[in-house]
Formats: sequence, C-alpha cells, structure tokens
Amino acid sequence: MERATFGGGCFWCVEAAFEQLEGVESVTSGYAGGHAEDPTYEAVCSGSTGHAEVVQLEYDPETVAYEDLLEVFFTIHDPTTKDREGPDVGSQYRSAIYAHDDEQLETAEAFAAELEKEGLYEGIVTEIEPLETFYEAEQYHQNYFEKNPNDAYCSMHAAPKVEKVREKFAAKAPVDD
Repeated sequence: MERATFGGGCFWCVEAAFEQLEGVESVTSGYAGGHAEDPTYEAVCSGSTGHAEVVQLEYDPETVAYEDLLEVFFTIHDPTTKDREGPDVGSQYRSAIYAHDDEQLETAEAFAAELEKEGLYEGIVTEIEPLETFYEAEQYHQNYFEKNPNDAYCSMHAAPKVEKVREKFAAKAPVDD
C-alpha cells in the first residue's frame, strides 16, 4: 500500500470522489500544509493555521497508479482558482498536492506541467510540495458524504463530483449494487 495526499476544496467532496476508485483502500480527511500543531476544524476554517483541508489516501499501486489519482484529482476541482473551490473561499480550500516522496513530487510537477502544455488548464495554481505532517480531522468529518448523502451541501457539491468520477472513470470506479 502507498499513500497520497490531496487538497481540492472541502475535504468532504474530495473524500467522496476518491472513495469511488477501485484500489483506493481508505480515504481519511485531515489537514496539511500549515504551521500549527494539532489543528482543529474551527482553527483551520479561521485561516489562522495555514492548513488546507486535505484527504490522505491509502491505495494499492498495483490496482490504481499514482498518475490515475492525479488525473482524478485534476478532474474533480478547478486547479486554476487560488484559495477557492465552488462556494468555499479561503486558503484552507486551496488546490494542493502533498507528496510523500521525491517520486510523487516529480510525478505531480510533471503531470501539472503536461496539463498546462496540452492546454487543458491555463494557470494551474496547485501547490505541489513535500508532505510535512498530516493531521487527521475530527471523527465527524470522516466518511461525511456517505453518512450524510441528503445534506444540502453534499447534494449540491459532493454528489456531482462523485457522479463525475463514476462517469469519466467508470473502468476504475465500479458502482456497487
């Protein structure tokens, strides 16, 4: 198993999208990229800790490649909008990839550069840097969409991302019946 850490707006939405992928064994919501130790949701939301809302995946690289995860990541959010995703505004919602090793760092940088070169995105602002520390979010944030599918925010923002992954990545995101 390997780990990957991504921030692309509200972690509820990013978590729900990545949970659709075969080979992703677990998705944990949390915080990374800040300066405070043991940040709380309230502190992160205030913008005072410097952290981004992120998800950390445990995945089987034999089933799903890191490049596949990057493709999904760049598909489910807007990597060209600084400190914003949909209705969520602030540095805690920034687009970020926190690499677990040099190979992930180089792969993520090359992947983003290739997207720009191909003209798929113009002006990618995704922060790509080594992961220093990941802090797990409070328990009530874990599997939030799964536990609260009728929540208005989830219906409006997480559900479309889940459907996008199921449609665009159908071979990698089999729907459980």
